[in-house]
Amino acid sequence: MSVDRADRLARLVSEQGLDRLLVTDLVNVRYLTGFSGSNGACICGPGDRAFLTDFRYIERAAAEIGGWELVAVSDDWLSGLAARLGGRCGFEDQHLSVRQHRELSEQVPEGSELVPAGGLPEKLRRVKDPRELAAIAEAAKLADEVYGRVLKQGLGGRTEIDVARSAEARIRRLGGEPSFPPIVASGPNSAMPHAEPGDREIRSGDMVVFDMGVRLDGYCSDCTRTYAVERCTGPAKEIYELVRSAQVEALAALGAGKTGREVDGVARQMIVAANHGDHFGHGLGHGVGLEVHEAPRLSQRSDDLLESGEVVTVEPGVYVPAQLGVRIEDLVVVTDDGHENLSGLPKELQIVA
Repeated sequence: MSVDRADRLARLVSEQGLDRLLVTDLVNVRYLTGFSGSNGACICGPGDRAFLTDFRYIERAAAEIGGWELVAVSDDWLSGLAARLGGRCGFEDQHLSVRQHRELSEQVPEGSELVPAGGLPEKLRRVKDPRELAAIAEAAKLADEVYGRVLKQGLGGRTEIDVARSAEARIRRLGGEPSFPPIVASGPNSAMPHAEPGDREIRSGDMVVFDMGVRLDGYCSDCTRTYAVERCTGPAKEIYELVRSAQVEALAALGAGKTGREVDGVARQMIVAANHGDHFGHGLGHGVGLEVHEAPRLSQRSDDLLESGEVVTVEPGVYVPAQLGVRIEDLVVVTDDGHENLSGLPKELQIVA
């Protein structure tokens, strides 16, 4: 499988007029080679497949990687990379630091040229293969199970941080890792989209935004639900129903061939019409895969054209400062005629203890 990905990347490299591409971002390295260690790089181009690491990881690389020449760098890391470069060589300019670029430029063979060429592996990563889709679906299923377990313990009377830690512990007990620190935001804290859970005690009447994801076998999930504790007042219920309706309509608009801006606009127009446009300040969603935030983007400024096999979130929200917030997020696979929803939790308003 990694060989197929390398072949596809080599074609992109050639189309860019490059002889090879130096890949240093570890997420992209894992995608291309399967290597899961913490130090490695690869060089890919027509007829060139080299994976480089240091002594600590050479046995691990031999076990994880097939179809690549394995190179152990014994001295200075950047010197080892530079020695393998030549001709017109692309590099990941969004990942390589200015200092690293300068040192590489000073050490590459004479006549070689380093060319900014970031984004090529990410372009391949957007459309998931069946194995990737299965891994993401399993991570989403595990997250659903964790939600159910944590809610059985109740929310009222507990602190936000206690709920978040319970979720993290359950994820690990089931064999996964959190794909990001869980967000548990109650009452006025729920009005902050990325609030950090703290010592606030969750109270009766609070709306609680609970955002959580799982990483399993390297692949991530992402899901948000908003719960009402014991009771829900009229204004909160109205906002919840607005967000739920906007999310349902955006899902119905999703499909291959749509742009991120189009799908975002479906939910945003409904929220604006309800006089909450100023309370929806983030994009509708983002891609998910080896990273919990990756391409494509669903936002007011996104020209990304959605393709079948991409995995994205759909997560409209309304956040009224110092009062309350509501966000509902599903993880879905884009298909030719719509989408497949990987999030199995109900979206009707849940009143919990």
